Amino acid sequence: MAALLAACTPGPTSSEGAGSGEGPSSGSASPTPSPSPTPEPVPELPGGGTTLFPGRRMIALYGSPGTSSLGLLGEQDIDAALERAADLAAEYQPFSEEPVIPAFEIISTIATAAPGPTGDYTTPVERERLTEWVVKAGEADTYVVLDLQPGTQDFLTQAQMFEDLLVMPHVGLALDPEWRLKPGQRHMRQIGSVSAAEVNQVTAWLAELVEEHRLPEKLVILHQFKLMMLPDREEITSPDGLVVMVHADGNGTPEQKQDTWRVLKQDLPRGWRLGWKNFIDEDSPTFTPEQTMTEVTPTPWFVSYQ
Repeated sequence: MAALLAACTPGPTSSEGAGSGEGPSSGSASPTPSPSPTPEPVPELPGGGTTLFPGRRMIALYGSPGTSSLGLLGEQDIDAALERAADLAAEYQPFSEEPVIPAFEIISTIATAAPGPTGDYTTPVERERLTEWVVKAGEADTYVVLDLQPGTQDFLTQAQMFEDLLVMPHVGLALDPEWRLKPGQRHMRQIGSVSAAEVNQVTAWLAELVEEHRLPEKLVILHQFKLMMLPDREEITSPDGLVVMVHADGNGTPEQKQDTWRVLKQDLPRGWRLGWKNFIDEDSPTFTPEQTMTEVTPTPWFVSYQ
């Protein structure tokens, strides 16, 4: 009977077990938290690193694929253009303490005399060809800037058309106010302009893209050769993740180009950079690489050839 009673005596409750020196049952164990995943490293820029300057200077072919009249970039196919840009960058290296890397500035929307299907006096380049050039440039360690000539469209609308390309780490953006029309205006009848408010919409959106996709710094070029093209330039913001650059587009004699440079660099916001354009046909004469690097002060960080 004693044996029977012992067998029928209920065992300890869970609270008794907890005080008996035995661990809790597996059913009540707290799960071990999973370690936080290690974030992917920020991809590097052509030439290495994740900050644009002062770690490099860029020498770019400007133009649009397949259109030789718009600049040097369109005078040859993609492979020849990559070789030409690399050769041109090499000509600048003896005059630069920083590494000089090749670049493309690709006109991605082209100002048009006719209103076109959308009525905005602008047309995008053929997307498949543009994507091919952007991808191959990245594979060749060549930086790319997508240049916008928006007509009566706003710059943000146009920039967002290329989001799939702008999320690539080697792709920046250029806004060209010369080709920004107000209602009723037409290209070549006046020089266009853009407000700081419109530029700030673009930079805010682009900075969010950089943060969301963990991208390296992205270049934003503002083309300018007259003050009225950016009438309230001092109000343009430069969010984290972006580097804003004023690119001097004036052509003519060396004296005329230097005069434009002196005006544009005045009161430049802190942290902004300066770029320079050499025109093969319109300049008289065209600056040599040595002249561009030694006679233009301060030395430009980005030089394009049209």
